[in-house]
Amino acid sequence: MSRPEFRLIVVRVPSPEVAEQVWAAAHAAGGCGGEERPDSGGTRLLLYAPDERADAVAGAAATVAFTQVETPEPVPPTDWSEAWKDGLAATVVSPRLVVRPSFVEHTPEPGQSEVVIDPGQAFGTGTHGSTRLVLEWLDVLAEAGHLTGREVVDAGTGSGVLALAALRLGAKSALGFDLDPTALVTARENGVVNGLRDRVRWVVGEAASLATVPCDLLLVNMLSSEFLPSTDAWARWVRAGGKAVFSGLLTEEQELVSRTLEAVGFEVEGERRCRDERGDHWLSLLTRRAAE
Repeated sequence: MSRPEFRLIVVRVPSPEVAEQVWAAAHAAGGCGGEERPDSGGTRLLLYAPDERADAVAGAAATVAFTQVETPEPVPPTDWSEAWKDGLAATVVSPRLVVRPSFVEHTPEPGQSEVVIDPGQAFGTGTHGSTRLVLEWLDVLAEAGHLTGREVVDAGTGSGVLALAALRLGAKSALGFDLDPTALVTARENGVVNGLRDRVRWVVGEAASLATVPCDLLLVNMLSSEFLPSTDAWARWVRAGGKAVFSGLLTEEQELVSRTLEAVGFEVEGERRCRDERGDHWLSLLTRRAAE
C-alpha cells in the first residue's frame, strides 16, 4: 500500500490568539494549509501537511501553550477540483430572494428571485455575516417598495452580489465600483450569468475619485477602517432623502460609526446584527440622508 500524500493534524485551542501562534508554528514546520472550525470551549484547527512533514508540524503545534494535538491521520486521496464544493448551499434570504452557487440545485418559491454567484477571487457570495445583513436590508426595502425603479450604487462591489440582488428585487439600475480590477472582471461575468448586464455598470476606482451622480440607495459593505475616511464622499453619492446601508462593522464600533455618519448628514433609521461561526458580532446600519 502506498503512503498517503498528506496527513491531517487536529489541534484544539482556547482562543484566537493561540490559534494564530499555532498557524505560524505549523507553517514554519512545513504545514501546507488548513481550516478553522468552532469547537466546544474554543476552536478546532485542521492542519494539513505532507506526509514527510506531518510529525514535525504536529510537534511544532504542540510547543504552543494550551494546545491539544492529536496524532496525524492519513488524508484519503481527494479530487480537490470538486471537494471544495462540499458543504456549500443556497443562501435563502427570504421568500423573495435566494443567492446560490451555479452547482447548487434550488427550486425557487413562487415569487422568489435568485442571484447565481460562484465562489471565486472576488468577495461576496452571500454567506459572510456582513453581506448577509445587506441582503436582508435589501429585502426589507423591497418589501416597503423602496427599491422599485430606484438607482443603486454598490461601493466595493467585489463579486457584484449586492448590486445584482438589488436589481433582482426591483431596482431600475445599479453601479458597482471597486479598487480591484480582478473583482470587476468577476462582477461583469456575474452580471452576464444573471442576465442583468444591461442594467448595471462596473467601474474601477474609489468613491472620492469617481464622478458622482447621486443615487437613491448606497450600499457600503466594507470594514470601518476602509469606509470611515470617505464619509464626505458617501454623502455626495446619496441624494437628499435617499438611503444608505453601511455594513462590515463590528458591534463595538456602533457609537463611533453612527456619530461619524450623522456628522455628514446620515440619520440612522435601523440596525441589524448577526454572529458568525467564528464568534464575531457584525452590525449593519440603515441610514437616510437628511434633506438639505
